[in-house]
Amino acid sequence: MSLSRKDRPLYLQIKNILKERILYGVYPLGANIPSEPQLEQEFAVSKITVRGAIQELVQEGYLEKGSGKGTKVIRNKAASKWSKWKHFTEILVEENHQIRKEWLRAETVRNEAGSELHGLFGERCLKLERAYYLDGQPYIFYEHFVKTARKEPDLEDFRDHSLYEVLEEWGVSLDKLRDEFAVSLPPAEAKCFLQLADGVPVLKRSRYSRDVQGRLAEYSVGYYNTELQNYIVDYDA
Repeated sequence: MSLSRKDRPLYLQIKNILKERILYGVYPLGANIPSEPQLEQEFAVSKITVRGAIQELVQEGYLEKGSGKGTKVIRNKAASKWSKWKHFTEILVEENHQIRKEWLRAETVRNEAGSELHGLFGERCLKLERAYYLDGQPYIFYEHFVKTARKEPDLEDFRDHSLYEVLEEWGVSLDKLRDEFAVSLPPAEAKCFLQLADGVPVLKRSRYSRDVQGRLAEYSVGYYNTELQNYIVDYDA
């Protein structure tokens, strides 16, 4: 796998990739991750770089190094400041599903006057398309919209990072989220990705993310193929 040489330090890029694999079940809880030589070969980096990435994940409590026993996954849940409840994807991973995400497109778009996006962001905004696969099958299609970036968008900026990590780098700190759910016919892009026949409805989730000043920082719409898997929320007392 190639890394971006103009992005953040290589060991942090590898750390984020390994963390994503842990969170989405590629490296299951209790299993060993690939050996250091295997990771060196995969990412074409030095032993020091790989060890730096692993050490970060050890310090964050995701991995445990054992002498002569490899490096084991001991935690596969991300800490969240939004809620004590489990993330939807965490529940699926706990049920032995594999989740893989993929960034599809990043572009600056012009919003039609009078449209919802024009009312939210004005004349232009950044549009990002993201996909989730459940056990190798197309499952969720996301469209994210954020204020126009300071530079022309590059998909490599998002490839191995979450959207919220990138927003933090841009100085945008999110404070409140509001989710709305509905049943809807998917747009053409979502219908094509989810491989749905004409007239098949999906679960639609709209999210409004606001910064600490209460300003809208990100708006996203997700289309879920619930014929493949129901949307799940676990509530703990």
